[in-house]
Formats: sequence, structure tokens, C-alpha cells
Amino acid sequence: MRTTDTPSRSPSLDLPERLGAVAVRPGDRRYDSVRHTYTRPGSPGAVLLVRSAGDIAAALAHARATQVPLTARSGGHGISGRSTNDGGIVVDLSRLNAVEVLDSRSALVRAEAGARWGEVAAALAPYGLALSSGDTGDVGVGGLATAGGIGLMSRLHGLTIDHMSAAELVLADGSVVRTDVEHDPDLFWAVRGAGANFGVATAFEFQAEPVRDVTVAVTVHDAADTAAFLTRWGAAVEAAPRAVTSFLTLVTGAGGRAVAQAMTVYAGTDATAVRTALAPLLSAGRVLRNQAFATPYHQLLPAGHEPQHAQQPLSVSRSGLVDHITPPAAEHITALLETAGMVQLRSVGGAVNDAPPEAMAYSHRTQNFSLMAATVPTLRDDLDQRWERLHPHLNGLYLSFETRTGRQQLEDAFPGAVLERLIALKSHYDPDHLFDNNFALPSVRFPH
Repeated sequence: MRTTDTPSRSPSLDLPERLGAVAVRPGDRRYDSVRHTYTRPGSPGAVLLVRSAGDIAAALAHARATQVPLTARSGGHGISGRSTNDGGIVVDLSRLNAVEVLDSRSALVRAEAGARWGEVAAALAPYGLALSSGDTGDVGVGGLATAGGIGLMSRLHGLTIDHMSAAELVLADGSVVRTDVEHDPDLFWAVRGAGANFGVATAFEFQAEPVRDVTVAVTVHDAADTAAFLTRWGAAVEAAPRAVTSFLTLVTGAGGRAVAQAMTVYAGTDATAVRTALAPLLSAGRVLRNQAFATPYHQLLPAGHEPQHAQQPLSVSRSGLVDHITPPAAEHITALLETAGMVQLRSVGGAVNDAPPEAMAYSHRTQNFSLMAATVPTLRDDLDQRWERLHPHLNGLYLSFETRTGRQQLEDAFPGAVLERLIALKSHYDPDHLFDNNFALPSVRFPH
């Protein structure tokens, strides 16, 4: 099963009656609004707007029988672009979008996989609850909740998957399961970090956190001395209280000078505490512009529901995790700007690193930053050359920001025994490799 950067036009697929009733095919006026992702154009033979687990099971059966590529999609925003294909079936979960607070006292919530995280934030806000889940409201629940979930309060509340208490999936054989620490615990372990390889997730239960207003600072720095700025900013983030989470975007500005924009969230609104916590980050480099404001958390993540149409031209991205921004690492990150249109660092650490590394398939619990660099396809080779020089300073990979697939990416994302366990579970839950369009696990261990 394949995904290509430049799709060809694909004919409509023959479908059984049940699937035809929910299908959007080439020639349908709705087709252009459902065929692409945020970064990647696609030409699937049919996009299935499924409404139930039964629809999904029927789609899986048809894909097995006809050997057509199969892709699951929740929001379609994913940077990796893995939620479309050419000539195959896209199982679109957008109609499965219910969000429910099951118990407000214990903060137990259920979110279907096709909901957007902006919808989740809005639904939880009246209860004074939230889940730290990305930084864009149109990201789908399913994609993020099976990969990790680096959010705007990660240092205080951990990853989104750290709050998952159960998941509902349709497996390759069409069976519907609910998995948690007591029911299919191996599957539950795998879902949290590598879920796309094991089934189509339809819903999740999470333990939310009490969250109301937060303080946001959007700061633009002169980062002409980029490496020195990065080391100061990184040290300030690591030393900050856990209530502080900061995402930094580097671009080349006018005259070739690097400019850095930090979006920093403090989970709270006490003015004195905010000033004290943010002052070291502001001093990392000369401030060109700064704006700070208090806001309900859910207003940071509006869900616009605009169709994806491969609108992001920086469609080639590389991803890595960093323990600390050392001077040598900062030099190599700086070099990425020579070819990358954008370099981003998202702070993790804090509560993210409280979880035991063996607790779930996402085992990266020592790193303090997630790094992503993105460029246009014509500069792919230049970016890769610089990335290879940076690679020895990295420690792991966050799959949602990576567009390459292969052995190196899997070994970086799932180190050592984690990958071996996932391969064994893949052979049990998906022996025919139906779910291979999204960072596919192999059938056997890689040779040493």
C-alpha cells in the first residue's frame, strides 16, 4: 500500500451497496473537499463518510477482498500527510464526532475519533475541564490520540495519550473492541503511540484536567545569533515552572536575519506568577514585539472545519526529539534554516517525563523538546543533508511531524524492545497488513 507526493487521477471504485451509500467519489461535487490533507494532495477512488463501526467493518472487508489501499482519517490536518491515498479507500471519520462528559466529578470524558480538538475543548470548557491536545483546533481526535499529543500545556499535564483510559477500535477482522488496562492490555499499550497500525479507532475515554483561563504570551525575538538564542531559550524553558509550555518557530526574515516567534502558555492568570515565570524566556533574545493576554483555554483552539486542500506548501518535514539544546545541537538546528522554510521547537519534558517509558508504545520520557523542520519538495535533498548532520544530537522521533517512512524512522520512533513488541503485536492483530498506510510496522524484526 502506498502514498505518493504527486497523485494521479483515479477512477471511481466499485463498492457494495452499503459503502456506496456513504461514498464520495470522483465526479461528486463534494469530492474536492474531502480528497486531500493539509499537506498532501490525494486522489482516492472513494472517500467513505462512515457513520458507524459497522460501516467501518464493511470498508475493511471490501479492502481485504479487493486489495485496494486503505487509509483512515479523522481531521486530515496531520503534517505527515498519511490520511489520504491514490486509487484506494479513505475511511473518513468526521461523522463520528460526539464529545461527552461521562462524569464531571471524576473528569471522565469520551470523544469520538472524528471530532476536532477544538470541539473537545469547547465541550469541556463549561465544566472547567480541558485536555492538552496539540495547538490547532482542526486537528482530528483520532490521529493525535493514537500518536502522542504534544499540546500547549504538556509540561504541566503531559501528552494527550497520558490521559487515555480506554479506546474503541474496529480491528482488521471487523471485530469491535474496547481496550483498556484490563481488557486487551497489549493492544491498549500499542494504541498509545502506534495505534494506526492496529485498527480504526472510533472513540476514546480520557481523564481531563481542571483548567479554566490561561495566560498566553506571543513574543517575536531577533534571533540573528540563532544558536546562542536557542541555547538560552532552551535553558530557560527547562528551568521554568511546569505551568509554562512554549512553542518556538524560527524563520528567515528580512535581510536574511533569523526571527523567532514564541507562543508561550502559562496555565493560570496570576499576574505576579506569570511575570516571574516568563521573564527568563523573554530575556533569551532581544524582543521585537510582545503581546500577553489571558483567555479561556478553549479559545486558543477554535475548530474552523475548513476543507483541507493541500494548502501547506512546506510539505516535506523532518522530526526529532531533543534532550537538551546544547551549543552543538543549536548550531546544527541553525543550519536547517538555510534550506527549511520553518523550524519549530515544542517544549515537552515536565509531566511528559513523569510517565514510565514502558507504560505505552510512545516511550520517549527523557526529552525536553520536539523539533520539526519543513521545506518544499524541491529542497528535500538539501534538508536531508543537514538533518543527517543533526541526527547524532537527536534522541527519538515524534511520528506526527515526519513525512519519511522506513526502518530508520521506525527505529527512532520506537527504540529497541518497543519496536520488537510492536512487530509481534502487529502479526497478531493485523497479520495481513491491512493498516499499512501510516508508518507501517514490518512482519518480522529488522536484522541487526
